Amino acid sequence: MHKDLLRLMRAEQSVRRHLMVTLAAAVLAGLLILVQAELLAGVLSGRFTAVALAGLAAVVGVRALLAWTQGVFAGRTATGVKSALRGRLLGRLGELGPARLAGHRSGELVTLAGRGLDRLDAYLTGYLPSIAVAAVVPLAVLIRLFAADLTSALIVLVTLPLIPVFGALVGMTTKTVTERQFRALSRLGGHFLDVVRGLPTLRAFGRARFQAEVIRQVADAHRSATMRTLRVAFLSSLVLELCASLSLALVAVPIGLRLLSGSLDLTTGLLVLLLAPEAYLPLRMMGTRFHASMEGVAAADAAFAVLDASAPREEGTLPSPAGTPEIRLENVTVQYPDRDSPALEDVSLTISPGERVALVGESGGGKSTLLHLILGFVTPSRGRVLVDGVDLTTLDLDSWRARLAFVPQRPHLFTTSVLDNIRLGDPSASLESVRQASAAAHADGFIQALPGGYDTVVGERGANLSAGQRQRIALARAFCRPDTSVLLLDEPTARLDGRSEAAVVEATKALANGRTAVIVAHRPAMIDLADRVIRIHEGRVVSGTTAGRTA
Repeated sequence: MHKDLLRLMRAEQSVRRHLMVTLAAAVLAGLLILVQAELLAGVLSGRFTAVALAGLAAVVGVRALLAWTQGVFAGRTATGVKSALRGRLLGRLGELGPARLAGHRSGELVTLAGRGLDRLDAYLTGYLPSIAVAAVVPLAVLIRLFAADLTSALIVLVTLPLIPVFGALVGMTTKTVTERQFRALSRLGGHFLDVVRGLPTLRAFGRARFQAEVIRQVADAHRSATMRTLRVAFLSSLVLELCASLSLALVAVPIGLRLLSGSLDLTTGLLVLLLAPEAYLPLRMMGTRFHASMEGVAAADAAFAVLDASAPREEGTLPSPAGTPEIRLENVTVQYPDRDSPALEDVSLTISPGERVALVGESGGGKSTLLHLILGFVTPSRGRVLVDGVDLTTLDLDSWRARLAFVPQRPHLFTTSVLDNIRLGDPSASLESVRQASAAAHADGFIQALPGGYDTVVGERGANLSAGQRQRIALARAFCRPDTSVLLLDEPTARLDGRSEAAVVEATKALANGRTAVIVAHRPAMIDLADRVIRIHEGRVVSGTTAGRTA
């Protein structure tokens, strides 16, 4: 059993309960085959009277009921596991933020969380119950065969291990080719989403046809990987069926000869012939369902790899200090796993309470990483981040982030109303509070002009709004956030026209009043808001200016 999935199922009480019912139903249905074979052999041989037919019908009915129960609870198990795993995966991605996900394409993550985890159905509803049945039923059949006919039982005992041995040999190859096939599917999903998002740019530069050819090549690679997987799966079925058929022949031929010679009674012969296939069937089904479930297992491995490889530190429990804080970085170095050079190296910096600091420098120099450090999205490889002298790693991050107002460079707007997008800052905010926040962010005017006003549904990623309008809604979201004492802005005026920039700068000035503010800026108008300008170059603080003097 997949150890990570097992831990997940143990942690989820409802999933664990559904799984236990599923396995119990599967095992009981498998054990009832012994009763069914006993009754059927007796009826066919004339040993039992016609009354036994009623018992046989009852056993068949109970097995059908158990099969239905297994199907229902297996479906609930699969739904619960997928929901729990998707919840943890999406929750972790939300905790990490874009800085820690640089090695993952968004399309690959979408494929993983969507279709990839859906393939766990075959593992949870088929393979896991077959493991339970294979662990119990063949042993029970063997015990009954030893009691009925020693010779046949010895033949089954010797030939039975051939199926798991050959299944394991083929299964190792199956796991390898299935993982390769899932990686090809993830690459296809990731590249296709990138191309769709960048289609206007590709068309403008005449590269759309070239990317179509690239997608065709990636799709061909996925098709080839899928066909290799299917070939191995068919080979597995052939091997398992051949082993089972030859083993059954070794049992059936001597039974027939002994019946002809009169050395074996008919009831025992029929019982052995009915039970012998049931000794092999659970192992054959386990092998078949193992191969059918491998894509889901590969998706689960990928999901747990994301969770484990990028797991954040354990959060502290201390409450956040009250008031406008001092933020201090002491010899902080941040090293991302997928980069050779540090994003920040030996940075020491003190931001006084209520001070407005502008971070300037070339793109990729480490400015956004510094914001992510303050947000708690990134953990220093070395050094400390202190809030009023308290190490950020010891603070309860939820209470700390409740004091932050963050406006990213590309604010994300959800496909819901403008009102709900602004209320993300404070879900309990009244309509009047939202309007006041919008007015402070110079957004109320254009929002009122929208067809539905504050009830207008925003397109995906704010597609029906301009860049300046999206930025002002993000600022309104920050204004709506109550009791914030720290403002973090990541190039809020990037890609804006002059009019939008002036509105955002004026709103930012009002929002930063009385708060500790850290602003990543390139444009002079935004830099002029700062009390101090700090230049960051290749991950290091190289200079700072305060009120026109070099610090």
